[in-house]
Amino acid sequence: METRINRQWRLAARPEGMVGEEHFRWVEEQAPRVERDGQVLVRTLYLSCDPTQRGWMARDTYLPAVAIGEVMRSFGVGSVVESRHPDYWEGQLVQGLLGWQDYALLDGDSARLSVVPEGVPIPIAMSALGITGLTAYFGLLEIGRPEAGETVVVSGAAGATGSVVGQIARLKGCRVVGIAGGPEKHRWLVDEARFDAAIDYRREDVAARLAELCPDGIDIYFDNVGGEILDAALARLAFKGRVVLCGAIADYNRSELGPGPRNYLNLLLQRGRMEGFIILDFLERAGEAVAELRRWVEAGEIKVEVDVQEGLENAPRTLRRLFTGANRGKQLLRIA
Repeated sequence: METRINRQWRLAARPEGMVGEEHFRWVEEQAPRVERDGQVLVRTLYLSCDPTQRGWMARDTYLPAVAIGEVMRSFGVGSVVESRHPDYWEGQLVQGLLGWQDYALLDGDSARLSVVPEGVPIPIAMSALGITGLTAYFGLLEIGRPEAGETVVVSGAAGATGSVVGQIARLKGCRVVGIAGGPEKHRWLVDEARFDAAIDYRREDVAARLAELCPDGIDIYFDNVGGEILDAALARLAFKGRVVLCGAIADYNRSELGPGPRNYLNLLLQRGRMEGFIILDFLERAGEAVAELRRWVEAGEIKVEVDVQEGLENAPRTLRRLFTGANRGKQLLRIA
């Protein structure tokens, strides 16, 4: 009988400040085996690195906090190696919450596993057609509700979600301004993703540039970062403007949260709306979004940027890239 070794990263401490390798513990043990009906053993191939994981490490959010000593939670794609579930078979590619480990033993009925669409490369399935693509799709179209001719501003615009948001907005006939850090991201947004304009928050005054680029105000602000950039966008909100709250990566590694936005009163003056959402609210409609996103990707209407790092041993460092701005597009880790 083959003996499989399961390498794991388990949460060792709740971070205060920037996440690092010291918050995890490396463990090697014998991989589990399927022992009863309904179970599926999956060999992890790729892991997704997402800002929400920082929240899972620290506190209860829309999911319970990862327990100390538990395998670090993460979305991933893997290959089924053993199955006693009628819906899954050996060699099938599936995605779900696999965690930072080589092998995940899951209950096929409760694990919310989904099958990777046939003919779709794994990096595309995990980016534009995955959780981040679905987040962009439903966040913009259902919460933001864009109309042709409106001005849409996206923060974290070169990231996995923001880059897709801006491109969908462009496809819906909107004028799109992206906010990102660094000249390479600025160039990619304008030249590849075909945003109308971009702001480099590291080198430019965001508030001044928003006033210049959005003289009639911002109809939709899709927020991935929070903090001062959210405040600057609120100050430029157009009449009946909408703010879509998707994330606040600027605050995730702070020991103490800063004060709230100073310009929130503009929501009242402009009769605006600010609304948050969680992609879990829309998973039952994932099929319709994946079909539309796949059509756009295959037609070249949405450009996909994927940053792939290598090796399970590099999982903590790869997650950290999200918070230092080192990545562009979807951050993935290939482990097999």
